[in-house]
Amino acid sequence: MSSPAQEPTPTAAPTTRVAPLPLRDVTIDDAFWSPRIETVRKKTLPFQHQQLLSTGRMDALRLQWRPGDDPVPHIFWDSDIAKWIEAASYSLTTQPDPKLEAQVDEAIELLAAAQQPDGYLNSYFSVVAPDQRFTDLRDAHELYCAGHLIEAAVAHVEATGKRTLLDVVCHYTDLIEKRFGREPGQLRGYDGHEEIELALVKLYRVTGEDRYLRLGQYFVDERGQRPFFFDEETERRGTPGFFGDHFRDRDENPEKYREYMQSHLPVREQTEAVGHSVRAMYLYCAMADLAVETGDESLLAACRTLWRHLTTRRMYVTGGIGSTAEIEGFTEDYDLPNESAYAETCAAIGLVLWASRMTHIDRNGAYVDVLERALYNGVLSGVALDGERFFYDNPLASRGGVERHEWFDVACCPPNIARLLTSLGRYLYSAGPEELVVHLYAAGTARFAPQGVPVVIEQRGGYPWDGEVRFTVRTDTPVEFALSLRMPGWSAASTLTVANDAVDLAVATVNGYASVRRQWADGDEVVLQLELAGRREYAHPAVAADAGAVALTYGPFVYCVEEADNGPALHDLALPRAAALDVAPSPAGLAGVTALTAAGRRHTSQEADPLYSTGPWNSTDAQLVAAPYYAWANRGAGEMRVWVREEAG
Repeated sequence: MSSPAQEPTPTAAPTTRVAPLPLRDVTIDDAFWSPRIETVRKKTLPFQHQQLLSTGRMDALRLQWRPGDDPVPHIFWDSDIAKWIEAASYSLTTQPDPKLEAQVDEAIELLAAAQQPDGYLNSYFSVVAPDQRFTDLRDAHELYCAGHLIEAAVAHVEATGKRTLLDVVCHYTDLIEKRFGREPGQLRGYDGHEEIELALVKLYRVTGEDRYLRLGQYFVDERGQRPFFFDEETERRGTPGFFGDHFRDRDENPEKYREYMQSHLPVREQTEAVGHSVRAMYLYCAMADLAVETGDESLLAACRTLWRHLTTRRMYVTGGIGSTAEIEGFTEDYDLPNESAYAETCAAIGLVLWASRMTHIDRNGAYVDVLERALYNGVLSGVALDGERFFYDNPLASRGGVERHEWFDVACCPPNIARLLTSLGRYLYSAGPEELVVHLYAAGTARFAPQGVPVVIEQRGGYPWDGEVRFTVRTDTPVEFALSLRMPGWSAASTLTVANDAVDLAVATVNGYASVRRQWADGDEVVLQLELAGRREYAHPAVAADAGAVALTYGPFVYCVEEADNGPALHDLALPRAAALDVAPSPAGLAGVTALTAAGRRHTSQEADPLYSTGPWNSTDAQLVAAPYYAWANRGAGEMRVWVREEAG
């Protein structure tokens, strides 16, 4: 059975490329995902809108702040608004909502009114530091905020057809294009926090303006060139920058700090995932996008190398990435501590975005195995079941006291989760002129037109708790096309039938996708059966934090043990190697999930026992109950562990 971290094998590009099916052509009517998306629409988006109002983020766009006023607008605030607009726009694409649309329009009116005559748009630099535009790109996130505004504008015009925000960001981008580049009088720089690079590719795709693509290419190509831009910028500015001395090794270890922003080397020479994990993911997304649009094989080769390194050396079993809070990012190979794991929610989201791009290039299911692992675990754990409390970081162990929060001073994660879940339909299917590709399984419909013939594919089933997935073709006219289904790496035994005829998966499957090409008629049915069972997974021996321990998984889910089900002192709970993993009903307080149970063991001791003993401690039988990791910390702030001590027997 393949692992979620299996290295994809580069192959010749498919004869015809496929692209994600537009969001409006996908309907999700799924027992697992629909309630979550509806929670985002009905609770998370209104809740976050209120947070944008109550924290002063919206008011900052009125540009009425004066020295001495509180709160002081922050450099990140515009990006929080932009991500909320993007999430709301995706929601409006699939679910009309006049109230939500009116709130989006009001936010866009504020943004348009805050734009300066030359196109500049940033609430912090317009009122707090108006004389410092583009002087602190290393720290101050100007182009990062611009990138999120661009992404919001693209989502908004695609959802509503309104160009209001698109016109605003095009005006701003035109200013950025004039300001940055290699021509005389231009600033030869780039942002400390990557984001605008991938956003510019989106802007190019929606406008057809080649200059936006070239600008994105410039920012990627310029990164890491010598002399180092941020060194020159600091000398030119003569001040420490927005974050001051927050990063202690900035002067003592400049090379390490350059790695923090992936600016230590030109991107094509980078071979290891280093630095701030969210920044890295956004950069790699842009590299993949540019490789597609420009045919740059050197960018694609770098992406493959970086993917291999990340997923085989620096990724948690949950799909989380970034092991330290100190830099919100990567440390060393196999350094994956559990209790202190950072694993920022935004980083897992970034991994989903990058994995989706890579599978569209290489057509390899191993990318989606990682995407699915991150989505169902590293991303979903970031939001409570009620949709109104969030994790910024996602540890894999807790001694208790860890709880989600309603909001953060740096609030990148809550709206980022919202925009991913409201756009989930974009990750399920891809289509080409004569093919529909299914990457993820969720009940609903997909509409596409092979050879110009309208076709609807209905998907039904109880995935991810049930391994049977059924597809029914709906078409008024028989039409030939290929239906390609991802075969998850975690399924040890899968079967596929088309119109009751068995498909030889050994022949039909290439790089994790089983493809059936035929002339389809209305009512034709495809049945995919995946093997769902409790599984043990072991970390590489070099991962010291997981030595002697085992992780439990079921389908796409990673499991954990919580105090709510197993009592305290989870470190003392052990799973015998021969113990069967049984599927059980939902644990108390977690309706609708599947639990795993096993006959475990616990040491027995008394308070009067000596601190140290010359012999092993006695142990007793103890029922072990594991629940999906994404649902932890919804029943109180008790202990939790993903990796359980394993013992012989």
